[in-house]
Amino acid sequence: MEYHKEKKEINIKSKVINELDKFVLDFLKIVQKHVDYVVISGYVSILLGRSRATEDVDIFIKKIPIEVFSKLYKELKEYGFWCLNAEKEEEIYGFLKDSLAIRFSFEEMPVPNFEVKFPKDELDESTFNDFITVILPENKLKISSLERHIAFKRYYLESDKDVEDASHVEETFKGKIDYNKVNKLKELIKKRKEDEKRKSEKNFYETG
Repeated sequence: MEYHKEKKEINIKSKVINELDKFVLDFLKIVQKHVDYVVISGYVSILLGRSRATEDVDIFIKKIPIEVFSKLYKELKEYGFWCLNAEKEEEIYGFLKDSLAIRFSFEEMPVPNFEVKFPKDELDESTFNDFITVILPENKLKISSLERHIAFKRYYLESDKDVEDASHVEETFKGKIDYNKVNKLKELIKKRKEDEKRKSEKNFYETG
């Protein structure tokens, strides 16, 4: 595995493509025809060598009008993907507009599935300018930067599994992580969590 920091590329052309990888690449092959995307969260660690199972693969897609989403949804269905949330495209698109995730699986198998989200704020939006291209034997895909992956796993999600995901990436790319960048993201995440807490408390008192 070779990380070219300046090019923002990770080369793992020797990787043996497994069923999960094939599922991911098949889905993204369709998605990228219609909208920009970045893969985030657990699958990033798995792709980069962490040995663990996962039931879902998370991606951000850029905000698109319903006309574009309609074409994407039509092609996904033609390929055999189905949405676990709903069937009608207007309803599915409504979930995205409300900053909720929509899930897609293949041929009515509930797992694995894709969790697809619009970015909900500027911090999410910045992911589209902070990505790495992973080059595989016969394909490539875009993942969030190593620093962003570590920061969100350690300081936003924070579960044991997420911290282990972050540790794996740190160990794999030891000496190549920009910890100044990680710490800047940490501060932005801290602010987001404070904002989310205030909103949650406000909603509690308004409904109480």
